[in-house]
Amino acid sequence: MKVRLVSSIAMAAVLALFAVACGSSTSPSTVSAVAVSGTPPAVGATSQFSAMATLSDGTTQDVTNLATWVSSNTDEATVSSAGVVTGVGAGTVTIQATYQSVTGSDQITLTP
Repeated sequence: MKVRLVSSIAMAAVLALFAVACGSSTSPSTVSAVAVSGTPPAVGATSQFSAMATLSDGTTQDVTNLATWVSSNTDEATVSSAGVVTGVGAGTVTIQATYQSVTGSDQITLTP
C-alpha cells in the first residue's frame, strides 16, 4: 500500500512538471469567437468552408471538422458536417458554424 501511494504521488509530480514545462496552465482557454470563411459556390457546385476559433488566450484553432454546421436556407445551399457547402439555388444564405456554444456565420450569395 505504501509503495502504491508513493508511486501515485511520484506520477502526479511528473505530470505536473510536464504540464509546466509544456506551458500548460490549470485553466483551459475558452472560445471567444468563431470565424466562418469560404468562397460561395455556384449553383450545382461545392466549396469547402472553414471555421476558426479564437481562444481567450488569443490563439486560434481550426475547428472546421469539430463544429456543427447549419445553412439558413437549404433551398439555396446545404452544408455538410465537414463544412462543404453545396449551391442548390440562387439567392443569399447564411452559413453558420458552432463550436463549444459559440457561433460564427458568413452570409453568401449564390449565383446560377
